[in-house]
Order: sequence, then C-alpha cells, then structure tokens
Amino acid sequence: MDMIHVRAVCPPDLTERTMALLSAEPCVLNLLLQPGRVRNPDGAAIECDVLTGAANEVLRGLRELGLEHHGSIVLEPVDTVFSERAARTGAEELGARLRAPVWEQVEARIRAEGRYPPSFYLFLVIAGLIGAVGIITNSQILIVAAMVVGPEYGAITSVALGIDHRSRPRVRQGLMALLVGFLLAVVATFLFALLVRGFGLQPKAFELGLRPVSNLIDTPNFFSAVVAVLAGIVGIVSLAEARTSALLGVFISVTTIPAAADIGVSCAFASWTEARGSLFQLLLNIVVLIVVGTGMLKCQRAIWRRVSKRRHEREVGRPA
Repeated sequence: MDMIHVRAVCPPDLTERTMALLSAEPCVLNLLLQPGRVRNPDGAAIECDVLTGAANEVLRGLRELGLEHHGSIVLEPVDTVFSERAARTGAEELGARLRAPVWEQVEARIRAEGRYPPSFYLFLVIAGLIGAVGIITNSQILIVAAMVVGPEYGAITSVALGIDHRSRPRVRQGLMALLVGFLLAVVATFLFALLVRGFGLQPKAFELGLRPVSNLIDTPNFFSAVVAVLAGIVGIVSLAEARTSALLGVFISVTTIPAAADIGVSCAFASWTEARGSLFQLLLNIVVLIVVGTGMLKCQRAIWRRVSKRRHEREVGRPA
C-alpha cells in the first residue's frame, strides 16, 4: 500500500479549516492534532497518513489554504504499512489512482538534482576523462562507466521542469550549468588527449584509425534520435515513479558525456570531421531530452488529472 506521512504546522486561524479539509477526505488516515505545540513558527502540529493516490488533491488543498506560507508542510515516505482499512479505502476510493505520482515529491526530486555545486562540474570532468580513455582504448565498458558517472541528466530534467513551470531562472541556471560543465569536460579531455598524443601513449589501433567506439559516437543518425526520445520518456516516468533502476538505464543509453569526450579527443588528434559529428551528437541528445522531458511532464500530469476528474465525476453522480 503506497502512502505518505504528512506533518504540518498550522497557525491558529487556519487550524479549523485545515482539520475540516483533512477530515473530509476518506484517504486521509491516522489524523492527529496537537494544538499550540509547535514553536518557530508557532501553531498547531497536525500529522496524518495519506494514500498516495489522493495526495495531490490533499496537498493542493493545504497549499490553497496558505499553509506553506503561514506554516509548513513536510512529506515523508512510508515504507511499510499494515492496515486493512488503508487497503480497503484505497481499493474503494482510488481505483486507477492508487499509484498516482505525488507531483510535489517528483518536483522535489528534480529540484534536488537541479543544484550545481562544484562536485557537479567535477563529476562531469571525471566522466569526460573516463570517456576519453574509453575512446582511445576502444573500451565500451569505460564508455558505459562514463555515462553512469555523469550528472548531466539532473540538469536536463531541471531545465525541462523550468520550461514546464515557465521559470526562466531555473532554465537559465540549468542551461548555464550544462554549458560550463560540458566545456570543462571538453577542455579536460582535450588536454588529456594532447598529453597522450605528445608521449605517444595511444594504442596502435587508434593511431591507425581503427576507432569503432569513436565512430559510433561521432556519427549521429535517425537511431540516435530514437534512443534519445525513448530515454527521455523513460527518464521522466522513472522519476515520477521513483524507479532508480530504470533511471540508471537512461544514464547508460544516451550519448552525452561520451560525445563531449570525443570532441576533446578528436580535436587533440586533429580529427575535425569526428569532432563536428560528436558536437552534433551532443547537441542532439541534450535538445531531445529537454523537449521530450518537458512534454512528458505535461503529458503525465494531464493523464492523471483526467483519471482523477473521471473518478470525481463518477462519485458525484453516485446516488447517496
């Protein structure tokens, strides 16, 4: 049974309305009120468990009351529930909405990944260097490792969320982080490849032009776009449903970090055609992921709102 625990601090003038809202919702269980027990901010402590399928409506109601501005709302995941009443209520009241995503949690996960401390750029540089080694040694395993290490998907989804919410600062910050991060990765891989070339450390096969890994990266085509579209869909769905294993699959399916690494390596070895192809591959994947991510956020919300609306219409039309 999917459920979240809600802790709220409610000012005295909103306590009655808040309790009325929560008490009227059958999917709110274990409702607890402790008047005047909270300080900073002062108010009543309200706690309850909410079936996730009804959480969006409940949280929307709390926010419309102004609770987030005059008090606070804290969400906590509930890992395990033993409650026959919760199971029965979920089956009777929610139906298809039983496993609906809680959008506040989804967006919180995206916002958490949309912060860009120095480690964000460090991981991009390290991922680029791992990718460069994989390109020079024709090691597909290292290319996959570089994809896993790279943190760029967090910035991409943050940009998508910013476009969805029409938040220019979020979009601008995300795009700037991607630009600076990938530039640092390209410069680092370029300097590394120059060092390899200067000391003659490149494998004989790479020197002779046998570069299957590099050729795969720097030749974008129709299938590259198809994979990027599918990865964008899976990425947003996995974020909405908190499926980390599926999200990991996105990291190792889209050629972003390897393309940045190949730009640096190709420039260092004066392979200008390959560098152009890798640049196009990088831009293609980033643009497609952002566009598909934005579309999927809107699409999923619309689908679940439609499901909720149809359920509500059936309940209104049900005889008392």
